Amino acid sequence: MPVTTDIVASYRGPGRVVRRLLDMGPREDRALAFVMAFCVIGFIAQLPGLARRAHLEGLDLNMLMGGALLGSVFILPLLFYVLAWGTHLISRMFGGATTSYQARLALFWALLASSPLVLLNGLVAGFIGPGPVQTLTGALWVAVFVWFWFSGFSQTRRARA
Repeated sequence: MPVTTDIVASYRGPGRVVRRLLDMGPREDRALAFVMAFCVIGFIAQLPGLARRAHLEGLDLNMLMGGALLGSVFILPLLFYVLAWGTHLISRMFGGATTSYQARLALFWALLASSPLVLLNGLVAGFIGPGPVQTLTGALWVAVFVWFWFSGFSQTRRARA
């Protein structure tokens, strides 16, 4: 199934999508593609806000974009790998039997599936700016991301049982 169809399906039942992805077998290239796609989308989502900031504060937009690119596409994936590994270890400490790949897939898919809200948050940052609306869209993204992550992670625990 195409990734875009899976993203839409995640908003109806995130656990089912992760279950289907896990049934395809462990493929690290798929997990890496998910996290890299999210990081690139996250970089793109930052651009309207960076353009607004550069215009209002008289900063060089290229420098802001370079820093965002370095952080979003090169450093952030490594942090997500560490976060997935940490959740795997915590799960093991509490008796969970998930594999490291399953923990990565649950986290990376939750990030990618929630990326439309990241783009919405970026548009709000660029066109409306900081304030309650941006806070609300950010909170909505976090809530959906956590819902997707926990639903996917619960499927990984069932996969090993």
